[in-house]
Amino acid sequence: MSQKVIIVGAGLTGSLLSIYLARHGFKVEVYERRPDMRKVKISAGKSINLAISRRGIHALEQVGLDKEVLRNAIPMKGRLIHPVKGELSFQPYSKNENEYINSISRRELNVILMNAAEKFPNVKLFFNQRCTGMNLESGEAYFTDETNSEQKIIIGQTVIGTDGSASAIRMEFLKSGFFNFSQNYQNYGYKELNIPPAAKGGFRIEKNALHIWPRGTYMMIALPNREGDFTCTLFMSHHKGEMNLSKFNTRESVSKFFNEIMPDAVPHMPSLLDDFFSNPTGNLLTIKSYPWNVGGKALLMGDAAHAIVPFFGQGMNCGFEDCYYFDTLVKKYGSDWGKIYSEFSDLRKENADAIADLAIENFVEMRDLVAHKDFLLKKKADALLEEKFPESFISKYSMVSFHRIPYALAMKRGQIQDRILMEMCSKIKSIEDLNLNDAFARIKKEFEKVGIQEKLVLEG
Repeated sequence: MSQKVIIVGAGLTGSLLSIYLARHGFKVEVYERRPDMRKVKISAGKSINLAISRRGIHALEQVGLDKEVLRNAIPMKGRLIHPVKGELSFQPYSKNENEYINSISRRELNVILMNAAEKFPNVKLFFNQRCTGMNLESGEAYFTDETNSEQKIIIGQTVIGTDGSASAIRMEFLKSGFFNFSQNYQNYGYKELNIPPAAKGGFRIEKNALHIWPRGTYMMIALPNREGDFTCTLFMSHHKGEMNLSKFNTRESVSKFFNEIMPDAVPHMPSLLDDFFSNPTGNLLTIKSYPWNVGGKALLMGDAAHAIVPFFGQGMNCGFEDCYYFDTLVKKYGSDWGKIYSEFSDLRKENADAIADLAIENFVEMRDLVAHKDFLLKKKADALLEEKFPESFISKYSMVSFHRIPYALAMKRGQIQDRILMEMCSKIKSIEDLNLNDAFARIKKEFEKVGIQEKLVLEG
């Protein structure tokens, strides 16, 4: 095809989308505000590691990149819980040893995707090009070169905005009217910290786990990197509560906090104080919007359409799933952008909203519930019910992370399952006291009330 598609944003979603489009023969031009990260070191400090799981892997499989990406990732088999005192406890993500999530650095993944995209002769990537807006009627996109302030107008058959939560293309949608938009900042910020490799190389703490220091209203997590280090992230309220980020103004206050509240982490974090005060504080927000397209002229995709908080590890996976479903519509409609965009928005909107809500729910689980008796019993009940009723029961976490069940359906089923099991587990002392048949009967009855089919249809 000779049609030219303009993609604004060469991040994860934009880079993968360019590969999907290139395979159909479109001329693809990708414009990125930042320098080329393969040539210029972009400062760290706000780059929460990614956890790639089934949905993202499936999208990469379609373009032959799954094996290369997974070679650069580290499997995380479950959560390793670090209490203030006492023994560590490991919570596997699944009873199936082949079901786990994978830690990979955002930069490494982005580089793999950009390199793959540039192998296509019909893909061109342009860096240091800041999008300043577009004309939604003519389709013209406007850019300013960040190196010399040169302004340019780029015209293609259509424009796709994958330019993140601060999307310049979405700003044009806001100006156009008939566009619903909500931006919800959490009262939580995050600080990126680091556990370096051991002195003689290797990992200081367990390699194949997502480490969590749950502390009720706040937490720290640590994800492994291939070089032996861990990217740690402290999530805490900006201003509210007994412990909040605004209270840590001195090195002494930070040192006291970590030594008292996360004592087992401190020996592994020699640059803790320097990292805390040199790395910026990130913010967490959820963005919901609709419609994602203006006719066939422009489309929003990924974080530009639906930014979510990182607590289910699904932001990138959701963006990659966007690319997969978008590709199925290109196969169906060719270059009829109006039909593709309209159907794509209808297909993905409900599911994007669902994973946004699930991500906030999972924050409560990670920072608080993982240490509670009732929750631990519920996790055991999940595993037993999955084993006893494999065609009808899958835990909420597994539906989201290890299957491609639509997010909206996973949320509906998962919330019913969790509510009933948490109620039943609060009344028992041991998992042997739980009547599995009774639990499943109650869940099935609730499914019937809201019109959910008992048996699941699983996609590969």
